[in-house]
Amino acid sequence: MAKYAFFLGCIAPLRYPGIEKSTREVCKALNIELVDLQDASCCPAPGVIRAFNKKTWLAAAARNLALAEKAGLPIVTICNGCYGSLFDAAHELKEDPALLAEVNKILAEIGMEYKGTTVVRHFAEVLYNDVGVDASKARITNPLQYKVAAFYGCHFLKPSNIKDLDDPENPRILDELIETTGAKSMPRNQKMLCCGAGGGLKAAFGDVAKKFTQTNLENMQASGAQFIIDVCPFCHLQFDGTQKDLGFNIPVLHLSQLMGLAMGMEAKDLALSAHITPVVL
Repeated sequence: MAKYAFFLGCIAPLRYPGIEKSTREVCKALNIELVDLQDASCCPAPGVIRAFNKKTWLAAAARNLALAEKAGLPIVTICNGCYGSLFDAAHELKEDPALLAEVNKILAEIGMEYKGTTVVRHFAEVLYNDVGVDASKARITNPLQYKVAAFYGCHFLKPSNIKDLDDPENPRILDELIETTGAKSMPRNQKMLCCGAGGGLKAAFGDVAKKFTQTNLENMQASGAQFIIDVCPFCHLQFDGTQKDLGFNIPVLHLSQLMGLAMGMEAKDLALSAHITPVVL
């Protein structure tokens, strides 16, 4: 059985408990053990903290990495932002021993040390590369007939030169995972456009962020998609929370929720009532 330290992040447990529940159930069905990462903090947000003080960002990320290292486990995340922050920090600290030493001086003040060994994975990457598309498909008991828009987000595949998961401009990982459920991933224009919320844009320039979101929604609607399928609770919040103001009504599901439905989970167990845009199955 594969075993991972489960990094929840901030948004899923606070805003979308169904994402956490479905991730746990899907992983259980696929023989993946998730170990709760006790005392974990924010990742911290890569587009905000890193922009103001890189060493603070590295130290906070290293603390989370050290918790997993102490448990002897790789980290698995369900959020692109968490994945981007922890992956990038782990990469930088592994590649630069002097920087790692500086960060460890900060961690020493709270009685911690990071040796630079933690591997960071994304839930979708684990399903695709470790479990495999065929094995995932074999667990589907309730094939779905939905037409959906796959939304990759920015931090899942990029920076591509160090992640090397897929073609960053024309990826297939998420589309293939979606189609294991029986759903059809619909082609559309500007598939890799940002949701609009990343990098502090939503907080600083809300109107600009909404324009990105609106363009995405227009392209998704034109594709005939009935649902948006994402792999990031922050993208999830942006699409779910801004649609009403923009005049759209395309329900949003995390990949884990889609797979949970296809594996026989009841809709009530996915906490869909927490979604702002109503989800009608």
